[in-house]
Amino acid sequence: MENPEVDKGRRRFLIAATSVVGAVGAGAAATPYLISWNPSARAKAAGAPVEVNLSKLDEGQMATIIWRKKPVWIVNRSQKMLDDLASNDNLLRDPKSVEEQQPVYAQNAARTREGKEKYIVLIAICTHLGCSPTFRPELAPADLGANWKGGWYCPCHGSRFDLAGRVFQNVPAPTNLVVPVHSYKDDMTIVIGVDENGEAA
Repeated sequence: MENPEVDKGRRRFLIAATSVVGAVGAGAAATPYLISWNPSARAKAAGAPVEVNLSKLDEGQMATIIWRKKPVWIVNRSQKMLDDLASNDNLLRDPKSVEEQQPVYAQNAARTREGKEKYIVLIAICTHLGCSPTFRPELAPADLGANWKGGWYCPCHGSRFDLAGRVFQNVPAPTNLVVPVHSYKDDMTIVIGVDENGEAA
């Protein structure tokens, strides 16, 4: 038998309030667990594409940016630099860039997208033992010889790369410098880490 002194309205209120508090508590306990499934902001930033404004990069200059915790070089090559590339072919291991150190669209002598030959994009790590080569754009310096038309010299073990990042013969580095996946947002903005279809590397 029901007790006539029991306040049914109050009972319903207390049951509803207890249910709400329990649901909020369960949600509060589950939220950190569910959030932990998402990558951290640092992890997202480490692999996120990087946009670079090329408008301030003068001809002959190199910029260094960081993508996926790796240094990446972008060089604004002059027409003279581009014209000199072919003269290196007989000195190089892979002059046509057929090895897989670049995306398909960069498997050419300039190692760039068609129509964008001016800008070379390279991961700044020697393919021998991971040192960072030094940019040497000057022509025929005394320490690199009369055939030097500009490029990168690795001070660790003497590897040499031309201004397309192609490796010379008879040096320790076995392959060309790596060309990362990249695309152009517009004529003056390059995006490192995303191809022309928006696919991330």
